Amino acid sequence: MNAVQDPRWTPHVTVATVVVRDGRLLLVEERIDGRDVLNQPAGHLEAGESLAAAAVRETLEETGWTVRLSAFIGVYQWTAPDGTAFLRFAFAAAPVEHDPARPLDTGILRALWLTPAELQASAARLRSPLVWEVVADYLGGQRHPLSLLKETA
Repeated sequence: MNAVQDPRWTPHVTVATVVVRDGRLLLVEERIDGRDVLNQPAGHLEAGESLAAAAVRETLEETGWTVRLSAFIGVYQWTAPDGTAFLRFAFAAAPVEHDPARPLDTGILRALWLTPAELQASAARLRSPLVWEVVADYLGGQRHPLSLLKETA
């Protein structure tokens, strides 16, 4: 059965954060299926968590950086080659404080700062096409107020 027609279709809800400092983007290098790939700080929304809180948490867990969200970039839908569907909520953020002693999430090799040109030159190493798409939208000035996102108790 086609996943779109399946009433049980449930995409993975993820968050990602574009953090910029001195013209460089905060990225993570992670090991996925034996391959070293680049991604924004990103991860899955947890039960009972707001999208904004998830973005801040994932950035800290994957990079050791505490960030302050400044804008909502957009929502991105993607289906991986294995058929897994994703909805990615992307945020812009400013770096606030770094804890270099904080252990990074399992699978994260390191956090690094790359220029947009360096990231674009590494296109073959991107975890998914969403990584560059989100950055391109950010660089193109796409920003929405955080108030666009509503959380109802």
